Amino acid sequence: MSDMNAVRIHHRAGPEQLVFEAAPRPIPYADDVLVEVHAAGVTPTELTWDSSFVSSDGRSRLPAIPSHEVSGVVAAIGEDAGGLAIGDAVYGLTDFSRDGAAAEFQLVRSSELAPKPASLDHVHAAAIPLSGLTAWQALHDHGRLSQGQRVLVHGGAGGVGNFAVQLARIAGAEVIATAAAADRDFLRAIGADEVLDYQAEPFDERVRDIDLVVDTVGGNVLERSFAVTRQGGTIVSLVEQPDSRLGADHDVRTAFFVVDPNRDQLIALAELVDQGRVRAEVMKVFELASARDAVETGLRDHVRGKLVLRVVRDEVAESRVAA
Repeated sequence: MSDMNAVRIHHRAGPEQLVFEAAPRPIPYADDVLVEVHAAGVTPTELTWDSSFVSSDGRSRLPAIPSHEVSGVVAAIGEDAGGLAIGDAVYGLTDFSRDGAAAEFQLVRSSELAPKPASLDHVHAAAIPLSGLTAWQALHDHGRLSQGQRVLVHGGAGGVGNFAVQLARIAGAEVIATAAAADRDFLRAIGADEVLDYQAEPFDERVRDIDLVVDTVGGNVLERSFAVTRQGGTIVSLVEQPDSRLGADHDVRTAFFVVDPNRDQLIALAELVDQGRVRAEVMKVFELASARDAVETGLRDHVRGKLVLRVVRDEVAESRVAA
């Protein structure tokens, strides 16, 4: 079996235990596709999840490879994988309980992949799947957003938040975002009608009658959001289960969810990107061997948009697949 370069972790720990090393190159069977990874999105909190270390049946899968947002090129196809061909440029959100994309190659179920946005390079495409799908599902699947509603997005400049701002605006909502003062112009540019400095402008003193809150912060911010949400409105948290007692007291519907891979929604996001209606914001790009630095940066710093691992430069990868 051929080897590949990968970033792996050998026991439950934080980013200090991530190592860049040789690992077996996987072989696709059944409905799996082997993707030659060009870029992988970084989710800094991933190493706090159980699924980072165990498979779906609860068995240890150590040593494990992180990062589940992939953009790359199909290198090989299992016998039951349909709709894809070797050389196709694809992107996707992949199963959290399987090895991720911080490697030269990744096995991905064919149903988790969609054609990469044609207008983007792989680095920017890799910034979309987890964040874009989370925002889409928060607004539409769980938030039941409709045109003309007022939406409050907490953490509007973050990976999920900036997509929530853009997608809510596209849906015809009035969009209010909380963020750092330095992100005000950025959020205005991508569609926010109002931006509140979370340090100097307490949102619960500035807004009322919100139809839908998308919370990416949790804690006290989530708790205070009930007071600004109208009766019959909705709070969707991506961080923790909202307090059901507060929901009943304020007559507010609540939801908490973990994002699901969804090919149809990825296709819809790619169309919006290629139409110039949605942008993918990348704060910084790291080489694969610097994955530890990328995760530590995400945990330590204020991040606008996404941190991305560049596994291979596009022109190099394309020539390798063609050969």
